[in-house]
Formats: sequence, C-alpha cells, structure tokens
Amino acid sequence: MDSSSSCPSEIYLDACATTPPRPEVIQRILEVQESAWGNPSSLHGPGLIAAELLERSRQKIASCLMASSTELVLTSGATESIHLGLLGMARSMQSGRLVISAVEHPAVLAAAQALKREGWEVCYWPVDPLGRVTLEDLDLMLAAPTRLVSIIWGQSEVGTIQPIETIGLACRERGIVFHTDATQVLSQGLLHWADLPIDLLSASAHKFQGPKGIGLLLLRPELIDVLQPLQGGGGQEQGLRAGTESVALAAGMAMALEQLKLSRSECADVELADQVKVQRMRDSLRINLQNFPGLHFTGDPINRLPHHISMLVGSGDDQPISGRAVVRELSRLGVATSSGSACMAGQPKNSAVLQAMQIKPEWLQSGLRFSLGSWLDETQLDQIPDLLQQAMIAAASPE
Repeated sequence: MDSSSSCPSEIYLDACATTPPRPEVIQRILEVQESAWGNPSSLHGPGLIAAELLERSRQKIASCLMASSTELVLTSGATESIHLGLLGMARSMQSGRLVISAVEHPAVLAAAQALKREGWEVCYWPVDPLGRVTLEDLDLMLAAPTRLVSIIWGQSEVGTIQPIETIGLACRERGIVFHTDATQVLSQGLLHWADLPIDLLSASAHKFQGPKGIGLLLLRPELIDVLQPLQGGGGQEQGLRAGTESVALAAGMAMALEQLKLSRSECADVELADQVKVQRMRDSLRINLQNFPGLHFTGDPINRLPHHISMLVGSGDDQPISGRAVVRELSRLGVATSSGSACMAGQPKNSAVLQAMQIKPEWLQSGLRFSLGSWLDETQLDQIPDLLQQAMIAAASPE
C-alpha cells in the first residue's frame, strides 16, 4: 500500500517519533467527524450512530491484533496505556517488586517512580552492550518478591528487540504479571495477541500511520475486573478509562491497522509489502554507511527493529560529535531524524540507554537514529550518506 502521498516534502527518517498518517486514515477521520459526531454514551439517534461506529472500530482493531474486543481498552496513547497497565495493576496487588529493563521509555520510568513512591521496590534489569536484557539474570530478576515486570519490546533509541516470549513464559510460570511496551513493534507487523505470553500490552496509533491522541491497552480477560482505573467519571471502556471516547480517532486507528494488514497479509507479491520494502531500504542504507568514517552502529545487529538504524557519530579522528548538533545540521539539509527518544529531545543530557549499554561516557551524547517508513524511496536514501557527511563536518566544526 503506497502511503507516499501523505509524506512530508523533506526526507523523513524519524518514524520512531511519529509517522505521517495514511491518506485513508485522514479521509476516514474526516468522514466520521461529519457523520458520527454524537456522544457514544447518549441514547438518542446521533449517540447511537456514534456508539455503533465506535464498537465496529473496536472490533476491527481487536481483530487485526488477534484479540477479543473485550480485551481492548482505548486510551489517549501509549503513555496513558503504560500508566494504566502498570499503576492500575500494581494498585490491585500487595506491594512488591516491579522489574523493568534498564532501557525503558521515559513513560515506563515515570510509572515506576510513581510506584516507588507508593512503597514498591523497583529493580532495573541490566542489558548487555547490544541493549538486550541479560537472560542469565532471569531467575534473579523474577525471584520473590517480584510481582510485576515491564520490558520494552523494541527499543526506540537503539532498535534492539528484547526476548519477550522467553521472559513472558518465565513470568507466566511464576505467576508474575507481564507488561510490554509494544509501541515500536506494532508498526512493523501485526501482533497475534492470542498466542503471546503477555498480560498487558501498550501501543500508540501514530507510530503506525494512524492519528495522534489515541492508543490502546490490551489485557487478558482475567485482569479486566482486577485492574484499577486511574480516574473516575462516566465509566467508559469497561470502567477502566473514563472520558468521552473519540469515535473519529478510533475509526482512524482501525483504518491504519487495516491498511497495515492489507499491506502485509493480502499483498499479491509479498516482496511489495511495506515492511519488506522498508527493511530492504534499511539494509541498503546500512551497507552504504558501514564504512563511513566516524560512525559506530549501536544496538543488536540481528535482533532489531527492521526499519531502524542507530549509531554513534564522531569526527574523522574518531572524536565524539553531538548527536543533537548533527540532527540540527541534517534538518537544515532537508533530512528529519533524531538523536534519541522524541520524549527526551529537548533535554541535552547523556543518554541513559547508551549508559546502560556501557558506552564510554564521552560518547553518551553522540547517538543518532534513522527510522524509515514506506513513504520513502531508494532515490531519497541514496542521498543520505553525502548529506550525513556534510552534517557531521558542520557539527564538528567550531562555531
């Protein structure tokens, strides 16, 4: 499915931050805003129209993820889903230990700190130099009093994919509730929720070319009556998330997932599926950069997000360069990218993710990330090595 008509005019390499919505998504939202603007909790005509459309969207979203619609809670995005999942679950339990990886998104870190203030112990699962959690620590991390575990599935800054199924099965054997932040993974292919050893899963629509302002929390049926809501109100979303639902955004997310499914599952030639094309472009760009002076790739080279390249940037004599400075120079050249998590972009601090991976201190502000999407073409990517070289030279030059 070609979504190039919705892409920005510049070369956009920041899919891990957000993605351009597909034209079909934009059209669907506009249609619903006009035709189903009622409050879905109202019992009159406009409300019933909105309620019916909301339920159809919910069923489509769940179906695309191989889940039941009763296992789906619509939220404002992954950050809210993460907080609802972790805080809502922890507050239904006796205090114990929460285990998170040392490379989590700031949303998980914030939720963990909130639980720490409420009496929970927070333990950080170490990672190796490739950013993967150290499985030799599995028994230690999951020993009592661990009650809750949250591990990011695909790390946005360095691209490493964690061994989620191994951890999930180990948690299940021990009766530990397991949550994962799947925000970056879902854009790269649909999940089969029914087959995953995961209890709670969070994601945001705008990472898979859907609208901003809506996300999801998937949870096992036995947790629906256990999870504690974070706010009171009208009792929407099975009493777990109060507030009038956005029917248009739900329809937009459903459309984005349907397009993702169409691209991958129903494409006549699998080689033309978006994710296959994007990975091929990613691999080609990585090859063109692998002998680039001053670049050092980061993250797991094999177990990684298929649209993701991450690196440390340095000068010709291998002195670190500010990743933020390279991002600014690339922007001047018409290339949009980032130096780390978009949620930390305004804070020129050392990368906690790189630090957890035992990167040398002088390189902790030198991270750079390219994350690709189907709106790109090979002609655009062929320009990147030259533009990156210009940007690195400019960023390394004294002002």
